[in-house]
Amino acid sequence: MPSIYQLKSRFQDLLRPLLRGLVSLGVTANHVTLGAMLASIAYGGWLATQPERALPWLLLPVFLFLRMALNAIDGMLAREHGQKSRLGGILNEVGDVVSDAALYLPFAFLSAEPAWVVLAVTLALLTEFVGVLGPSLGATRRYDGPMGKSDRAFAYGAYALLLGLWPQAAAWGGWVFGLSAALMALTCVNRARAILKEGEHV
Repeated sequence: MPSIYQLKSRFQDLLRPLLRGLVSLGVTANHVTLGAMLASIAYGGWLATQPERALPWLLLPVFLFLRMALNAIDGMLAREHGQKSRLGGILNEVGDVVSDAALYLPFAFLSAEPAWVVLAVTLALLTEFVGVLGPSLGATRRYDGPMGKSDRAFAYGAYALLLGLWPQAAAWGGWVFGLSAALMALTCVNRARAILKEGEHV
């Protein structure tokens, strides 16, 4: 299924010039991973404590883009600068699901149907769980769409921007998160099928 994740290699090429500078400063992949997670928790706290203000929602797309950049950078540091570790692998996966929960659950404070937000966040965590099952079942880590991490960031970032510009869009929260939940359920199925198919050729 199509996914924004397929643009990752081009995005990484744009970020690669930054790597040498980070390495020279002693920044490691784990530093970046932890920094992105803590920043996401802090930003989610801002959204949760001031959901009626426009500014946090208007800036959320910018923060989500920066988070995607940091996620790409920590991976490149690990692979291209000999910083791979088991701890890094754990931090990477845990950081992603914690950050998703911190940044997306605050939408529930504005939505007329917060249960859909909670369901969508739960399914977001499930998509990552299914994806990470691949290596333990003789397959690769799966990033199949149509609603992977990058796709969620784009969709929810666009909705946050709309909320910041036009607060009445909060009435659409049930539709936005209901549809994204359905797409994430499909994503879980696609990832599971890909793991099973890949395992058949091992």
